[in-house]
Amino acid sequence: MMTNTYISDLAIHPGEFLEETIEEIGMTQAELSKRLGRPQQAINEIIKGKKSITPETALELEDVLGIPSHIWIGLESEYQMIIARQEELKLMEEESSLVENFPYADLVKLGFVKATRKAIERVDELKRFFEVAKLIQIPQVKTYQAAFRVASQDNVSNEAIASWIQAVRLKAKEKQTEKFDKKKLKDNLPKIKSFMNIEINEAIKEIQKVLNGCGIVLVMLPHFKNTKIHGATFWIDNNKAVIAMTLRGSCSDIFWFSFFHEIGHILLHPKREIFLEDGCTDSKLIRQEDEADKFASDILINEKEYNKFVLLNKFDKETILDFAKKLDIKPSIIVGRLMHDEIIKFNDYQLSSLRDRYKWK
Repeated sequence: MMTNTYISDLAIHPGEFLEETIEEIGMTQAELSKRLGRPQQAINEIIKGKKSITPETALELEDVLGIPSHIWIGLESEYQMIIARQEELKLMEEESSLVENFPYADLVKLGFVKATRKAIERVDELKRFFEVAKLIQIPQVKTYQAAFRVASQDNVSNEAIASWIQAVRLKAKEKQTEKFDKKKLKDNLPKIKSFMNIEINEAIKEIQKVLNGCGIVLVMLPHFKNTKIHGATFWIDNNKAVIAMTLRGSCSDIFWFSFFHEIGHILLHPKREIFLEDGCTDSKLIRQEDEADKFASDILINEKEYNKFVLLNKFDKETILDFAKKLDIKPSIIVGRLMHDEIIKFNDYQLSSLRDRYKWK
């Protein structure tokens, strides 16, 4: 982990070294100016630190004083770097108040930033994590803009969502996939759907294998505090798509609906967009979210079969189990759909028991 070290460097202008050098050999500023062919005022400004030593001046000083030009350039470069670091340190101190907006503890837990109690060090770590020069630039970067479009809600942090997106992005970049193949993804949808009938952690491993072959990375990442999102979809480049799932909530029907919702974005919508499952306010994005919802609903439950089932108006446990077996899906998918459509109540204890919960490894 590379981290800048900020120390109280004393910025010493190379002009001080120049002054000491000519004093030691008994040369005046006036004589030096004549030997260099430069105005005496220019020499005085260098000595007083008001003027920089340029490469041309460094070469001339080498000719006159015998001190290699790279020494002069090195002294000037070191001086300018110390000044720049002091300015950066000042900006970081000003930004230290922003740190509390980010889920730093979550990022430490996952190894993305180092543990430290010093606010200024946290600023440095967050800048490195987000790959920005200043924390205030984060909302301007396209990669994170979707996080700041999320509708304002109580206890929702745009910075936390941006942190989650970047964490997913960094994990996804580590994974190798085949080139994205839309047809291959469509052909594999039935196979992917069949994995819902095996243990969930094994199912995820199998799904990841299939998706990698289609040019998609599936990243499972715990949700960060104050994010309240279930998933996201974006592209790292035109040949690699990313689906991210938060594990927020454990109901199996929510997981599978959210997962196929993200698949819908990949198949239906532009690569340039970053889709977050919850909270968008833009009308275009809302329409695309609705399209992804319909895609997920249609994949999970055949619409004609579902409508016929609803018309029977019989929603006891045994009937739902039989219908799930017929469609080869989890009973929770049907219960969740019926609850969403307000056909049965969320507090129906008997049917709610069919909404099994996943335990994540």
